[in-house]
Amino acid sequence: MKDLVAAALLFISLAYVDGFSQYATLIPNGNQVPNPCAGGGIWSAVGHSTLAGGGPRNAFGTAFRVNNYIWNTVLCRADSDGDGISNGAELGDALCRWTPGSNRRLGRPTGHPGICEPLNSRRCRNQVAPCVQ
Repeated sequence: MKDLVAAALLFISLAYVDGFSQYATLIPNGNQVPNPCAGGGIWSAVGHSTLAGGGPRNAFGTAFRVNNYIWNTVLCRADSDGDGISNGAELGDALCRWTPGSNRRLGRPTGHPGICEPLNSRRCRNQVAPCVQ
């Protein structure tokens, strides 16, 4: 019985994670956003305050939701996290030309649009540190 419960929980958690992975396809480089916390890697849930997703949205996630989950010049030019760099520049679409499903060549993502970086900078030090979870 214990194995059955464990298998069911694993299936549900995988379905939950996969159920929201489509959002990454709606923003440029959505599956390559760097994790600004120690250890680096990829921040898989770009719109959330936690690396794995779920829980509260970060500033970018809120702006994306308010914008009806549409990547356009308004969201691209915005600076959701207040670090002085536009969402588009952080995601590798500084010219705001990318559209979902396009094969348009993008730059590499340089930051996270929902986490003020660098974390210890004057602009960011008063914001909630996402790396302490």
